[in-house]
Amino acid sequence: MSATVATEGVYVYAILRAATALPKDAVGVGSPPAALRVISHGLLEAVVSDAPPQLRARRRDLLAHQDLLMRLADDGPVLPMRFGMVAADERSVLAQLAAQQAGYAATLDRLAGHVEINVKVLPAQNALEALVAEDTSVRKLRAAARRAPGYEASLRLGEAIAAALSRRAAAAAQQILRELAPAARAAVAGPDVPGCVLNESFLVDRSGSEAFLARARSLGAAFRDHAEIRPVGPLPCYSFVSAEARPALVGGG
Repeated sequence: MSATVATEGVYVYAILRAATALPKDAVGVGSPPAALRVISHGLLEAVVSDAPPQLRARRRDLLAHQDLLMRLADDGPVLPMRFGMVAADERSVLAQLAAQQAGYAATLDRLAGHVEINVKVLPAQNALEALVAEDTSVRKLRAAARRAPGYEASLRLGEAIAAALSRRAAAAAQQILRELAPAARAAVAGPDVPGCVLNESFLVDRSGSEAFLARARSLGAAFRDHAEIRPVGPLPCYSFVSAEARPALVGGG
């Protein structure tokens, strides 16, 4: 992401239950890092800072944003905002907290004690020999291309290999999904990612996140001739905050 994010107003990091302490020495995004503050209404509070001028989605700021959310989650549930969420002013944030207090509180209750783990599955790399051994049509096309090499033969072989690798990976991805889903409280499909046959996020008990990651890696080893699995986490529970639970007066990149 390279688009410039809004440069005026109040940058919103997260919504929390009231009286959640900020982590010691925590700072926000920007250069120099913005000073954090908390604004409260009733049973809720929002962690905010001034929106830094010329803020862009640099790696440094993306990591600072995510690190703050994970540190906040150490002390209780967090309704995380994605990077670049900016409100016009504090009054608009307070108005949103007041208007959506019940919905935000319910979301915080649902996320309490949980983290997000994302799993992407791609066609296996360096799996051609295993594919040829298992797929009769690919084996015949390769033999034909060797007997009569040429552009058309190479094109047909390449297309057949790509399609077969994708089919094998998709079948493995469904088995991986069936294996992982019972260990999660919820799962949600993410947006299509080029090259991926599966992009799934899981809501996992924080105490079981390492076991979940270990299981995902074990499945990756078991299916290595069919698919490459890329588990990432623990993450803030971005994918499990509904559109209705996000501040309507806040926009961002």
